Amino acid sequence: MAIDPRNPGATYLSFWRERHVCTLTTLRQDGTPHVVPVGVTYEPAAGLARVITNKSSRKIANVLAAGPDGARVAVCQMAGRRWATLEGRAVVRTEPELIADAESRYAERYGRTPSVNPDRVLLEITVDRALGRA
Repeated sequence: MAIDPRNPGATYLSFWRERHVCTLTTLRQDGTPHVVPVGVTYEPAAGLARVITNKSSRKIANVLAAGPDGARVAVCQMAGRRWATLEGRAVVRTEPELIADAESRYAERYGRTPSVNPDRVLLEITVDRALGRA
């Protein structure tokens, strides 16, 4: 079911505020999918989803390999019969203030502050498609 990513509705947004492990799908250079568990935060008003991670991770390498415009990615979560997917273009952000904001959003959603990591970067996804049944 298609959803307006900027105005997803209360039930869908509530589902994205619950504590769930998500998956992130990026594409390797050979075109095969790379799927890993991640924590995701979603800010529909800004049209953004955020994933904090280590700069040396395969997911970051996959996004960087796509070039300066970023890469198409998808993040997904499920709980029983409820599910939600956000798709969009991801870029790697290294600005300390953006990483700190993403860490704060992560702490709010997941109930724990991420440990200090000087190698942390932000995968910022400009969401252009939302699907689900929440």
